[in-house]
Amino acid sequence: MFAEFLSMADGKLPPTNASTPESMRAKAEKTTEPWWLEMAKTLGLAALLAFGIRTFVAEARYIPTGSMEETLLINDRLIIEKISYYFHAPHRGDIIVFNPTPALQQAGFRDAFIKRVVGLPGDRVELRQGRVYINNQPLPEPYLAPSTLTSVDTCAGIQPYLAQPQVIPANSYLVLGDNRNNSFDGRCWGVVPRNYIIGRAAIRFWPPDRWGLITDPKEPQQ
Repeated sequence: MFAEFLSMADGKLPPTNASTPESMRAKAEKTTEPWWLEMAKTLGLAALLAFGIRTFVAEARYIPTGSMEETLLINDRLIIEKISYYFHAPHRGDIIVFNPTPALQQAGFRDAFIKRVVGLPGDRVELRQGRVYINNQPLPEPYLAPSTLTSVDTCAGIQPYLAQPQVIPANSYLVLGDNRNNSFDGRCWGVVPRNYIIGRAAIRFWPPDRWGLITDPKEPQQ
């Protein structure tokens, strides 16, 4: 204490732990990561989030063919949501995207399909005079044009699945295109196992004049 008093009396300040600008700058340089490392981490996190969203939440798809006209047109852009089927099974009338089934893979198909769910597990499905019957009752299909007939005539070259009445197996779904005269669908190649389903068409975001939710089937045009 006496030594400290003498030092102050001589006009000298005792040593302190205060940082100088030079030491603060040096410390900052040591703790700051290189810009390229920060950028790499940011891009990596963004890629991880994008992968997680696309895998488990939703993804964008476009319509490549006319098999779902007039509900969905060629080059429509859709959001396919994947969350709801974690909590409940697909409903009749849902428009789903699914990976090619084993039968489709054997026929050389690799890209995903988009169709409408018509038959549920346990349903007895048959075609009568151009109409779909579920458990001996005609299926209301307001999304079809009034003159549309549903037959197996589009299944050229293969034995149609619905050539005879069929009971849909457990955890499987019968799907058809809305454009029945121009759709290669479950009438021909059979059912879609649930684990092949990617998700449900939820939103059309392109073109702008047709954007909106894809909800209940529309009423037929008169």
